[in-house]
Formats: sequence, structure tokens, C-alpha cells
Amino acid sequence: MSETIPAGLPRHPHGTAPPEGIDVETLRGRRATHRWERTSAGDVLERLTWSRPDQVVLTAAPGACGDGRFAAVTAREGDAAANMFAHALLAAGLVPGDRVLLVCENSVEAYLAKIGIAKAGMVAAPVNPGLAPDVLGALVDRVGPRFAVVDAELWPRVADVFAGRGLAVGATITIGGGPVAGSPSFTALLDGLPDTEPDVAIHGDDVYELLFTSGTTALPKAVMISHQYAQTAGLNFALSLSRGLRHETDLVLATFLPVVYHVGDVIFPNAALLAGGAVVLGRRPVPADVAAAVAAHRATALWAGSPQFAGLLADTLDADPDLDWSALTTLVYGWGALSPDLLRRLERRCAPGLVTLGIFGQTEAIACHRFWPSRRPDTHAASAPSVNYVGVPSGLLASDVVDELGEPVRGEPGEAVYRSPVMTAGYYRDPDATREAFRGGWFHSGDSALVDDDGLRVMVDRYKDIVKTGGENVSSMRVEAVLHTHPAVARAAVVGLPHERWGEAVTAVVVPAPGAEPDPADLIAHCRERLAGFETPKAVLVVDALPETVGGKVLKYRLRARHGDLYTT
Repeated sequence: MSETIPAGLPRHPHGTAPPEGIDVETLRGRRATHRWERTSAGDVLERLTWSRPDQVVLTAAPGACGDGRFAAVTAREGDAAANMFAHALLAAGLVPGDRVLLVCENSVEAYLAKIGIAKAGMVAAPVNPGLAPDVLGALVDRVGPRFAVVDAELWPRVADVFAGRGLAVGATITIGGGPVAGSPSFTALLDGLPDTEPDVAIHGDDVYELLFTSGTTALPKAVMISHQYAQTAGLNFALSLSRGLRHETDLVLATFLPVVYHVGDVIFPNAALLAGGAVVLGRRPVPADVAAAVAAHRATALWAGSPQFAGLLADTLDADPDLDWSALTTLVYGWGALSPDLLRRLERRCAPGLVTLGIFGQTEAIACHRFWPSRRPDTHAASAPSVNYVGVPSGLLASDVVDELGEPVRGEPGEAVYRSPVMTAGYYRDPDATREAFRGGWFHSGDSALVDDDGLRVMVDRYKDIVKTGGENVSSMRVEAVLHTHPAVARAAVVGLPHERWGEAVTAVVVPAPGAEPDPADLIAHCRERLAGFETPKAVLVVDALPETVGGKVLKYRLRARHGDLYTT
């Protein structure tokens, strides 16, 4: 907080006098909140105003802004807008620590809103707008927001959830429509407000945002991401994203995958800005749009998501030889292995020495394992894409693989556990889940991995049976529960099967109820009425019985093996 300046004392050139009571004796337990030494995710643009204030640092690909004035934003303009939004929150009566709900897809305005929330010392609570209404309602109840920002085109999906809780819209991002009745547009909300930094004490251990897990066995958990987490993760990834560049400030990152409600915000746009570079932000991952933006903006780094989506990008490039990706030096992917053939196709169209980087982490701990095919070409050629090598932990990540007793295992699957400064502070309002996750002094990921003879990690399976489809996480148990409500279904198992577009396609395998003949189309429609679109099965297979253990547990790995070519034949 600012200090009171006694009468007659000369003012500091920036408006405040040197504070009294500076602690230079205590070497433990200090909380750095002074403006000159704090760690705040909200400072990411302000820092750039001292070096390159008039450089465009945020560019909206078509459809990724509601107001044309946010189509290309300099560091000075973006910092001013974020300051105005912070003042708007304070003027609305919110105080540091209050939660601000965001129901938004990617846009420059939504990204600036998150920076403004951080400047105000408040907590961003972005939610996946594709969630089913019952889940979204439960998440709203969990975080108890005092302000909400909504995309106009998403409002019809969430209007009933808001109405049922008496929650008003504080600002509308006008993509796909005008402001929600009774709310100002994001731009109008800022009009007339100060563009100066708000006077708020912030500490690196304060929570910057709450990001929600997929909710595999219960409701999604709210992962507490601190300012320190965001800053450290961003600097960590800035090293990887600037490969092949003469200067790190030459970095131009393109991302069309979710960054408003996904942990990708701290390791992609945040990292690019911390490096002094720029960001091209797309609304949604459509291959043709991504390919065009990379070419038009001379992007040097791309968050491509799944290998399957990277394949669609390669197809787009093959179909249009005029698309120029020669500036691209780094392509990051995850959720699977790039095939050697796909790697060669990409290398032909990108900068010489293209660095492809496979990452493996999660919302709670995004320091990540890293696998570079170019560093281990023999391993990659012999294993990809059937074996998902995820490499070694980054320099900020301690990672082991342990058995059920917490003892390290080698050469066989176990659970990946982590220690890192890039680590969640816990699950919001869920001490039991937090205690369980950190048992034994390590964070337990819930992912099955193994360590090979060379110390490389291999992603084996998901303990929680998450299906990762199109960048979204789907709880198979939730989909199964809905299928079990259909009178024609006796048993149901849901798995993810390889799919060219989705990475994994949500696929249901069902056993008919006695005397019933389930219609796959009817079952899909049944799910669509009760689930989000990305949760709804892409196909339903009707079988006589499910493979299971003596105890009745379905052997899902057998289903994956048996039906693995469903979408490729």
C-alpha cells in the first residue's frame, strides 16, 4: 500500500515518498508487497512500457476481439486498458481477494481483463463455456464471484445459470452480439476511468486465478494459481519458445487453443510477453485460420496442441504452397507423439532447424517434462507415434514415478509425482483433496508413467480415465453415468480412441438392457441433451459384454486395443 507523505516532505518523482519501516534485518518470513519488488501477474505489460511502449504486443486474429480498437494493442495501450478494468472492479465495490468470473473464449479483451483482475489484487475465475449447465452452476457456487465478464455469443448458454443465482453481468465482450441487457460493453466499462496503476498491495503467493480440473470422479476442482506460479512458469517457457531466434525479443507467439480458461495462459502468451515479444491470439483452433495467421504475422513460435491437430496444419500447408511459414522456429505440441513423417512434412515448410517440443504437464504443475525429437532422433524414430515419450523434467521440475506405497519404480508403470516452484497452492475450498494430492511431500499427478533405462519418461495411461478430445478433458465416468440413465442401456464404458481431428474421440461401448435394442443415434442424442458438446460421444458401439475383471472393473485398455482403428477404417 502507499505510504502517507508528511507535509513539507519532497515528493518522490513517481508520486510516493520512500516508505518508513523497510525490513532489512529479517531474512525469513518477509512478504514482498512494495511496488518496486513485488511479483504480480498483472505487471506483465507494465514492464514493457519501460522498454518498448509503442510496440504492438497483442494482435487479434479475425474474430478474437469485439471492438476494433483491440485488434492491435501496444504495451502502453494494453497496460492502460488493464488499469482501467482494475479501477472498474474497485469502483464496483470489490476488494482484493474477490473472485471475478469469466465466461469467455479467447479474445484480446478477455486476456486484458485477466491482467486487470491481477492488478486489482483480485482472482480471475475463468470457466470453460462448453460445460454442462449443472456443472457450471456448481462451479459458480464454489467460487462465489462478485463480478462477471461474458462473451455476447456465449450468453444464451449461461443465462439460466446466472438467473438462478441472481448473478449479474458486469461487462460484455461484444463478440457475436451486443451487450447483455443491463450490462455495459467491455469498452464502455472502461470509459472515463483512470489509466494509472491501482494502489493495491500484492504478494507473489497471492492467488492470481482459479483454473478448473476436468472433474473425473467428482465435480471439477478449482486449482489455485499464484502470481509467483504464473511469473516463474512464463519465464521457464520463454526459454523454450525463443529457440532459433537471434534475440528473445524477436519472439512472435501464435496460439489459437484456449488460454483464457486454460493453464496455457501462463506458458504461452505470458511467456512471450515476459521475453519482450508479441502474441497473435486466435479465437478457436481452426486449421485454415491458424495456418493463415502464422504466415500473415510471421509467427516464430506456435502452440499447436495435439499431434493430430499438427497433422491437420500440415495438410493445410500441403494444400497451399503459398502459405509462408519460413519464420517459424519452434512448434510445441502435447497429448501424444509426433510421427517422424509428420515431423518431416513440417520441417520442409518452416525455418531451417525447426525445433519441435513435446510437453507433458497439468494445470496443477506446468513446469512440464520436455521431449525434443531432434535431441533423441533414434528414440523418436523407433517409438513414435505408438509410444508417447515425454522426455525429462525441465530444470524447474523434480519428477519421480512411484508405486502405491510411494516407492520409486523403474522400467514399469507407476504414478508421476512432482515438486516444483511452478506448483498449485492447493484446491480452493477443498482441504481434503489438497491433503490427498500432496501426501508424502510430493504432488500426485494421477497420471501413469514409466522411466526407461535412459531416464526418459513415457506417458503410459491416465489413472483417472480422462479422455482428451480437441484440447478438452472429458470425464468418462460422467458420460457413463448419463448413458446409464437410458432405459436401453445395461452397462456402459467410455474410452478415448485415436481420431484425426480430435486427438481422441469420446466413444461409448454399451451393453443392451434385456430385451432392448439400443439405437446409437438415439443414445448420442440422449447424451447431447445432458452433456456439453465435447463430452458427447462421437460414436456408440453396441456389444454383448464388456471385458472386465473378476471384481467387475471394466478393462478399458482392451476396449482401446479392440476398437482402436474405429475412426481410421
